[in-house]
Parts: sequence; structure tokens; C-alpha cells
Amino acid sequence: MAPLVKSKRGQFPVLNYQTRIRMAARAQNWLAFFMNSWEVNPEMRILRYRAADGPAWGTLVDGSVHALDGDPYGDCTAGRPVGPLEAVDLLAPCEPRKVICVGLNYAAHAAETGMAAPEFPMFFLKPHTAIANPGDPILLPTISDHVEHECELVVVIGRRARNVSESEALDYVLGYTCGNDVSARDWQGRESQWFRGKGFDSFFPFGPWIETDLDPFDLAIATRVNGEVRQSASTSDLIFDVPYLVADASRTATLLPGDVIATGTPAGVAPIVAGDVVDIEIGGVGVLSNPVRNDR
Repeated sequence: MAPLVKSKRGQFPVLNYQTRIRMAARAQNWLAFFMNSWEVNPEMRILRYRAADGPAWGTLVDGSVHALDGDPYGDCTAGRPVGPLEAVDLLAPCEPRKVICVGLNYAAHAAETGMAAPEFPMFFLKPHTAIANPGDPILLPTISDHVEHECELVVVIGRRARNVSESEALDYVLGYTCGNDVSARDWQGRESQWFRGKGFDSFFPFGPWIETDLDPFDLAIATRVNGEVRQSASTSDLIFDVPYLVADASRTATLLPGDVIATGTPAGVAPIVAGDVVDIEIGGVGVLSNPVRNDR
């Protein structure tokens, strides 16, 4: 037993060098444990899937889906295994109350449409009924003869944001996913508010999951239709980048957890027809795939 030394508060053991080293190592391990326990959503791929009792939150771990324990917008961890990814029916990775989209946010896309690059973000909204899950069909409306794909980086808001600055905007982002801003060009050209041109059922597939650890400033983004590359660009080409969009949108409408901002599409938009399969791929996120069929 270590010898005791007296002080005004009593007697304490005198610890040798080896004992002090062991105690310091234990303290460091405990500190690391508590720090990791408080880290929110570290490097997670958050998703939603169809469970036996309804929609459920999950996360992707080494190719397998696990149930998500905790709050996806707060502190959460991977729970029990659910099954391999290919055996799980994925849903849209969140349930936004607002689907905010941005028009003409790549200069090359603005040029191919014959329009000038905007001086400020051209925001518009899609209805909740436009949302489609990964793998769900894109439905071609009976009243449209010209529907096109648009690959987009989608920002998922993680906490309430109102009047935030550009410098703090990313603190309000949960993560990023792939989106397809499907557009009926014949209707879009005939109206000023784009309700029909952008708002048909199934015109906003997004997913397959939310990547929470990603730098959004230089990501490869592409569209393939039946394996053929139609669009290929980088998010570094955005006219208004992610912090600008989040800050600017928050000055108009309060952004809530789960709200999404589709950041715009690059050049190369083109028609899709029944029987096509559209793949949207974003580096660091993954692939969103949807077949196309006629609505009946």
C-alpha cells in the first residue's frame, strides 16, 4: 500500500510514477468515452425504411440497415440490425414540411434554357405529394408530353433556422442527399408559378439516405438514363452555394428540421419516357434510382 502524507485536510496516499501514469490513462479513456457519447450523428447515413409496423428511422452500417436509436435530429446511435440494404424497402429519408427548390443555379443550365443567370436565388416550392421514395416510379402525367430529369444536391435541415448568417448556416444542416427535380417543360413554359410544371405527383424523388459527414462545395453530380450519362458537373459550379441558400431561405421562411432545399440542376437536362430508369449520383452520397412509367 502507498505511504500516507498528512495535509490540513487529512491523510492521502503518495502515488508512485507508474500508478500516476495508469490513473492518467484511465482518465483519458473515460474522457474519450464521454466525448463520443455526446457527439451528435458522427459520420452517419440516416435513412427511413418500411418496417412491419410502419415507417421507421434507420442507419446504414457496413452495407446493412440498423434501427436508429434516439433522435435523428439530435443524439442518435445505430441500434439493432434490420437486414442487408438490398432486402430493405427504403423510403424518402425524411418528411419535409417544405420542399424548397432553386431555379437556374448553374450558369450552364441557365444558358441552355436561354435565360440569364439570376441575381438572387430563384426559390420555388414543390407540394408534399410530389415526394417519391427511392425505387418508386416517376409518373408521366396524362396532360404532359414533355417531362425532363434534373439531378440536384439536396440539403436537409437539422434544426430550426430563422435569419441565420452564411457563416453559421452549415451548423443548421443535418446532411445531404440526392434529388430529382422532375419537370414538365410544356407546362413550365406556360405558367409563371410552375405549380403544374414542377408539382405533379412523384416529381420529387429523393434519397436514398442522408449523408451527415460531407463537404458540399465540390461534389461530383450526374444523371444517367438507362446507363447513359446525361448530366455531369460539380457543386463547385453552383452560382449560390449551400451556405448562401440556407441563409437566404431562412430570411424568408423559418426552416424546420426535415425541411429540404434542392440546390439546382446543371446543364444537360433532357426528356424521359416510359420504360426509362433514371439514376442520380452524387459523390460521397450514393445513387438514387427511379423507373419511369405512364400515369394511368
